Amino acid sequence: MNTAGTGTASATAAETVRAPGAEAVRAPETVPSPALLRDRRFRTFWFGQTISDFGDRISELALPLIAIFLLAATPVQVSVLTALIWLPNLLGLFLGAWVDQRTHKRRLLIIADLVRGAVLLSLPVAYLFGAVTLGQLYLVALLTGFGAVLFAMARQAFFVALVPRSAYVEANSKLSMSRSLSFIAGPAVGGGLVQALSAPVAIVVDAVSFLGSALLLSRIPVTEVPPPPRRTSTLGLVREGLVLVLRHPVLRAALGCTSTVNFFTFISGALLVLYASRNLHLSAGAIGVALGCGAVGGFAGAALAPRISQAIGLGRTAMIGAVLFPAPLALTALLSGPTWTKVATLAAIELVSSVGVMLMDVNLNALLTAVTPDDARGRRAGAYSAVNYGIRPLGALVGGTLGTTIGLRPTLVIAGLGGVLAVLWLLASPIRHIRTLDDQTA
Repeated sequence: MNTAGTGTASATAAETVRAPGAEAVRAPETVPSPALLRDRRFRTFWFGQTISDFGDRISELALPLIAIFLLAATPVQVSVLTALIWLPNLLGLFLGAWVDQRTHKRRLLIIADLVRGAVLLSLPVAYLFGAVTLGQLYLVALLTGFGAVLFAMARQAFFVALVPRSAYVEANSKLSMSRSLSFIAGPAVGGGLVQALSAPVAIVVDAVSFLGSALLLSRIPVTEVPPPPRRTSTLGLVREGLVLVLRHPVLRAALGCTSTVNFFTFISGALLVLYASRNLHLSAGAIGVALGCGAVGGFAGAALAPRISQAIGLGRTAMIGAVLFPAPLALTALLSGPTWTKVATLAAIELVSSVGVMLMDVNLNALLTAVTPDDARGRRAGAYSAVNYGIRPLGALVGGTLGTTIGLRPTLVIAGLGGVLAVLWLLASPIRHIRTLDDQTA
């Protein structure tokens, strides 16, 4: 569940927030792009991630709606729910170091999927017995968040085992396109399912998607190399990850950018559904349609990211995305008028924002993956995501506090304008001069 890979959104998003290192980058491999589509292993992995992404879109809408409509949650309680989803990322420091010492990364991916599927199934079961509580919602958010962190730590090593370095941007583009498609159709389908079946029952779809992902992962043959003998303690490995991320100029700038944008976009992300339902008086179906239509921009951004990167450079493309992503969110505070106008305007705002997050995510994610040593992907990912994702709960809690004290509209303005400050990290770093992955290895 991500608003963006880099963060928001995501994202996993969004998956800018992964961990990179500085040394021992592989020599470029000249593998043509079509080879990626002919690779059955990558296609299977891509399909599994796609169905899981579609399931996530339903839960992202259903979980807060359960809190809002079924349990009459306050803004602070909705913010706590969002915060708990991301809180386990703080464990990434230790979990990443632990994952680095495991040989069977695929097994960890499957376990993470099965845990998340089982935890989500507990909600519809409790609903059938009339026993859903806010405490259970909080526990589900926490455990699914933990499963997501475990999956993210092991995914790095699995990704590079499937994809040659020369295809990192293309592979990330394809995965991001699928994620964007899920944002197009997922909210609309999710909103319809929530309205027709109730939010707890709709969550069954997400649970099944995790089971499907686990099944597909189990069918991907991969040779996993045992990790080298441990040179230091777990705490030593954690320290190595932190030192590398904070000292490397590219990593430090990317971390500052994604953490800033995550903090501010999660101030709004924690409150957007609440604002749309209570202030704009939109139904679950209307909210789903608006978010789904807006997500067309994410699909376009993911498809265009490699081309724009080739034309103006990887760094510049990421900087444009870092501005386009958060800036439009401030405009949500200005929504008014008849229902169709509010839905259309919200969709347009989401469309521009979605283009931005993909321009940022696809390119930064490829860059971060390229500079990550193969034997240290877990602990680098843990150190990076502990800060980058770990700041999301803080943003969500600040959003809940501001929403309660100064109101939802001013809070959304602060979130959008504050998020634009993230681009300053890239402007002051070597990233703005990087045109291709070969540039950063020079």
